[in-house]
Amino acid sequence: MSEPLLRIRDLTLSFPLENGSCRILDRVTFDLYPREVLGLVGESGSGKTMTSLAIINLLPPAAKVEGGQIWFGGQDLLALTERELRKVRGAQIAMIFQSPRASLNPLMRVGDQVARAVRLHCGGSKKEAYEEAVELLHHVGIPDARTRARAYPHQLSGGMAQRVLVAMMLACEPSLLIADEPTTGLDVTIQAQIFALIKEVQAETGATLLLITHDLGVVSEMCQRVAVMYAGQIMELAPVAELFARPRHPYTEFLLGSVLRVDRPSELDMLQELPSFSIMYDTPGCRFANRCPYVLPACWENRPPPVEVGAGHSLVCHKYPERSEGPVLREAKGLS
Repeated sequence: MSEPLLRIRDLTLSFPLENGSCRILDRVTFDLYPREVLGLVGESGSGKTMTSLAIINLLPPAAKVEGGQIWFGGQDLLALTERELRKVRGAQIAMIFQSPRASLNPLMRVGDQVARAVRLHCGGSKKEAYEEAVELLHHVGIPDARTRARAYPHQLSGGMAQRVLVAMMLACEPSLLIADEPTTGLDVTIQAQIFALIKEVQAETGATLLLITHDLGVVSEMCQRVAVMYAGQIMELAPVAELFARPRHPYTEFLLGSVLRVDRPSELDMLQELPSFSIMYDTPGCRFANRCPYVLPACWENRPPPVEVGAGHSLVCHKYPERSEGPVLREAKGLS
């Protein structure tokens, strides 16, 4: 296997509180390989967006990186100055944010905004950059691109605005694309079109893609591997087919069990019995411990190192060596 394009090791991020601080990310570790599509999944508040913002150093002012490394192209991004990061951000690493209209300048025509991205990272005259912007808008499927280039963001639909962001992302053909919930607020038909566009762009440019989503259906269609996140911790990392067929971590099994399926209605009742306790950000152990049906004393005290359970399949769980290979939900109710 080739060397990772992106390597994150023990990334720890905190926010200040009145009586101390809260670790939003706790020792997050994963690799992303060239031309790969990696899905980062988890429920809202699990730390997916904060992980992506840490990569490009666009964190909120109050956020503090307590430790860890983010290696990209042989350099630690956390050690770079802001000036050095500007050469990486946009040109080598590009990101699509959740809300397209909030990411666009409401006072600038969209063509000018795409052209500005072209000039900023690729140089050229204003006229050349604008012509390149029109071509990019056409390339991402915007009809009558030259006319649309003169529109302001509020004059475009949500799907059209998202296509503009994809065009900006492609301005300099970055090697790493980060898509953070890129279809939030769009209807199902437009969502499918945007994901198809992102997949087409990724295949065409050969870029690596980090796809952040809570939609497991999208993960199964687009990703080769998936990292499951809960409360700022990576719980399980595996090839997509392996994870869907044989989830090992209790949280992963509950997460997959939350998808409505007509062939296993009994598991829906079990999911309703999952305790809805508050997330434990201050525990030195597993943050899923207060909801896990298999919790052990060690789970409250420390997190074990990742355990390899197959080719490219690892998880962080004290209980794993003592468990059988059947799904947790069925074991919990004696349905195996």
